[in-house]
Amino acid sequence: MIPRNLYLDRLKSRMHNGKVKIITGIRRCGKSYLLSYIFKDYLLGQGVSADHIIEIALDRKQFERLRDPNELYEYVAGRIGGTGEYYLFIDEIQLSYRVRRKDININDIAEEDRDLAYTTFYDVLNDLMARPNLNIYVTGSNSRMLSKDIATNFRDRGDEIRMFPLSFGEYCAAAGLEKADAWAEYLVYGGMPLAVLEKDENERARYLAGLFEKVYVADVVERYGVQDSYLENLIDVVASGVSSLTNPSKLANTLNSVNHAGTTDKTVKKYLDALEDAFIFEKARRFDIKGKAYLDSPVKYYATDVGLRNARLGFRQIEETHLMENILYNELILRGYSVDVGTVRYAETKDGVKLERQHEIDFVVNRGMKRIYIQSAFSVESVEKRKQVIMPLLKSGDFFKKMVITAGNAKAHLDENGILYMGVIPFLLDPNSLDA
Repeated sequence: MIPRNLYLDRLKSRMHNGKVKIITGIRRCGKSYLLSYIFKDYLLGQGVSADHIIEIALDRKQFERLRDPNELYEYVAGRIGGTGEYYLFIDEIQLSYRVRRKDININDIAEEDRDLAYTTFYDVLNDLMARPNLNIYVTGSNSRMLSKDIATNFRDRGDEIRMFPLSFGEYCAAAGLEKADAWAEYLVYGGMPLAVLEKDENERARYLAGLFEKVYVADVVERYGVQDSYLENLIDVVASGVSSLTNPSKLANTLNSVNHAGTTDKTVKKYLDALEDAFIFEKARRFDIKGKAYLDSPVKYYATDVGLRNARLGFRQIEETHLMENILYNELILRGYSVDVGTVRYAETKDGVKLERQHEIDFVVNRGMKRIYIQSAFSVESVEKRKQVIMPLLKSGDFFKKMVITAGNAKAHLDENGILYMGVIPFLLDPNSLDA
């Protein structure tokens, strides 16, 4: 068993809060395992009776009929018959479909209200949630159906817990390697739990490649009705350019010139949205630090798991600089921060001509009133490279905390400008490193 203590603690802290606990994340990252083994073991250890834990996996043939929300309701209601607390686990809730109500003539309803003529799992869970002795936990791997609609469909009674593949800290604990060796492996194979448990590197690579092709691509093609050839070409281009600025128009031009796709930026945007909804890639928007406004284009895309990204590209593009930035982005999101790409604009005069300059801060990290600027830099050993890295931080024009994360295991230290430097390994292994 790989401990996932961060998520167990988040589940424990939300027990009996009167809300549906919704665990979202990319498929195969451990959502089902978290509920059915880790959290279930915790409940049993607290004295909860096994027959008071109701488990439904909608991706299994055994529970296929419960994809009908009316059947789901009847099944759950029939299992809650005694006293005491009950715990309901529903796995892959997005597989539930909507059913038209028999007591309503849809032609009598205005077109904009016709969604009300259908029963959905939202209706079922909202009803079940009213039972004071029932605690509901669901998992799903579709952000559009779940996290984006929680506030609306659960009437502010949904509580999302986003789950990720193993962080570097979790990977180190599971792999039992020296820190530097663990980093070298994590950089290549990432943190998908079953890949981590597989000790044979060839089998690990084969598993990751198959997972991308047979699960993620197949899911997106089926769910969104997109053309798999265009989708696969787009995945390759985005995966190859993680941590680089891009936009749908640029990606469409690349697909048309290299793959002769004949596509448009509108189609590319649709496909990108589908990849985000499946948690395969994450999008980071640009934020104008001095203008205090978001810039719509270009944006950056990061892979939810670098091992999946590397497998997709046949392990041919293992650039530590880009992958380190990708891993840092994932870690910051995992810790509960919102993360943007910072843009710093300033004017300078050169040879008597006033010029407007624009430079990038890799991460603008926010949570509440807290803000930190972070640069991801493989090395700052040369004077010129160090100046290049810290210049946007110095030009920000404010006094928020500023950090530079470098490759390796360097301990935290401050420079004469008050900028904190730290190696990526201690940064990732210390959950309080942003407070250093």
